[in-house]
Amino acid sequence: MPVGGRWRTRPYAGGVSERWTGTWLSGPGSANGPDDESQRWPGERFGLPQEGVGSVAGRGVRLGAFLLDLVVAALLTSLFVEMDVQRPEVMQTFNYWALLVWFVVSAVAVSLFGFTVGKFALGLRVVRLDGTPMVGPLRAIPRTLLTAIILPAALADANGRGLHDRAVGTIVVRTR
Repeated sequence: MPVGGRWRTRPYAGGVSERWTGTWLSGPGSANGPDDESQRWPGERFGLPQEGVGSVAGRGVRLGAFLLDLVVAALLTSLFVEMDVQRPEVMQTFNYWALLVWFVVSAVAVSLFGFTVGKFALGLRVVRLDGTPMVGPLRAIPRTLLTAIILPAALADANGRGLHDRAVGTIVVRTR
């Protein structure tokens, strides 16, 4: 529907339509106020459903998608880099190339489509909180860099968002 002369688009049914701001590590008594305390399920304050399409993805399925992406990156790398398990220096080089391939594939895929191969296979999508359909490279690249560090992705808030998602204003939702 038109808003201020523009059509507001939503990336999925029940989409996130408002931009929420607050401290980076919001919790009880933080800048977000009592919203965190009264939230009944992850994503409720963003207008997301409790379960089904558009609900916040759980940690287990997100970890599964990440591991699947790493396997795909290793398989892609093996097409171009010779792997010799008998020589440790060759394996170390292979691992660096696999990490680089994972980074490029993940950043480009999330930027353009909102999902990677692993996320697509498990029915997940990265969406922006402001309702813009594309994540874009300015958000996808820092998000992927923070995911590579692992720790920011492992620390999640009450909405199931890791520090990497909070830093760039995104959230991972279910598509089925």
